[in-house]
Amino acid sequence: MIPGAETPDRRGRTGLHLVGRDLDRNPDVVVRDVELLSADWYVLRATTYEHRQHDGTVTTERRETYDRGDGATVLLYEPDRRTVLLTRQFRYAVYVNEHPDGMLLETAAGLLDDDAPEEAVRREAAEETGVEIGEIEHVFDVYMSPGSVTERLHFYAAPYAGTPGGTRAGIAEEGEHIEVVELGFDEALAGIGTTIVDAKTVMLLQWAALRGPFAGTGPA
Repeated sequence: MIPGAETPDRRGRTGLHLVGRDLDRNPDVVVRDVELLSADWYVLRATTYEHRQHDGTVTTERRETYDRGDGATVLLYEPDRRTVLLTRQFRYAVYVNEHPDGMLLETAAGLLDDDAPEEAVRREAAEETGVEIGEIEHVFDVYMSPGSVTERLHFYAAPYAGTPGGTRAGIAEEGEHIEVVELGFDEALAGIGTTIVDAKTVMLLQWAALRGPFAGTGPA
């Protein structure tokens, strides 16, 4: 028996094989079985369900889902100097999939754990950048990879104070070795697709240009 079902996993959880069995919000989808494949730190399940199509036929489908919990991210910006504050850290998942060195530029982010989204994003901003941030604005909530990952990411933006670019942050015992990077907003925006290839960061930069703090403004 895989830990996380009848016996606790290393996070103390049980009953992870039951998640999704009681879903009934869509009358065209009936969950028939949930198989727990792995529950090391995050949870991998295979769910079998019946799906009634638009023509009335019913298909039986099996899908794997990866559950790492929901998260939150924040774009930190300084409107007067037209700068944004990002982080750079090693991400093995992108390194193994053709990123040159795995050192990814991205907005501060983290999992909610047991916190509300705004509390979590304040926590992550403090841990990953060390700066003081002002009033937080909720931007939107998005499912980042709906084909297989359950995570819903809560997006925020907030002004920051200070010029901490080049400093180091993160919690070492959690394997975080983070460089704080301050960039001109226009440089960051121009880097989309080349120096900036992280989806949440791209989305927040484009929001900032279209509807956020830099909408309707140009380079100083």
